[in-house]
Amino acid sequence: MIELVKAKLSDIPQMQSLVAKEVKEGTILNRTEDEVATNIRSYVLAKDGEKVVGYTALHIHSRRLAEIRSLIVDEAYRGQHIGKKMVEYTLDEAKMLEVQEDVLVLTYKPVFFEKLGFKEINKEVIPEHKIWADCIKCIHFPVCNEVALVYKLSKWENDA
Repeated sequence: MIELVKAKLSDIPQMQSLVAKEVKEGTILNRTEDEVATNIRSYVLAKDGEKVVGYTALHIHSRRLAEIRSLIVDEAYRGQHIGKKMVEYTLDEAKMLEVQEDVLVLTYKPVFFEKLGFKEINKEVIPEHKIWADCIKCIHFPVCNEVALVYKLSKWENDA
């Protein structure tokens, strides 16, 4: 049974191993073990027993903006809605933390996020500090075909 849990420092080696292929391909940004450790509280893991089979992170940029980062699911576990459950978990976490406006995602798989209520936006509206802090580290920078999408948190209030 797959369980969603907050990451611990002892999970970092499995996390790094799981994402290695996507980092090499340039579909996920490389984050050093120290970067992951510094942000360990941001990560939620999908675990099958003690095995990390997926993870993502909710990174807070400001009171108004958060970002879902590094969404990955082990190839052998895809098709089981694990990614969807992790995204829903991070959206609930953003609401609990009272992020005021948007949750951003940059992705090569926009359809996945659109099915979860995200809407595509022009990358030029993304705060500059986001672009320079992360995108400059990408092997595809400055020519990138990632798609930017946002989830409007005010939607929850309308759905209640």
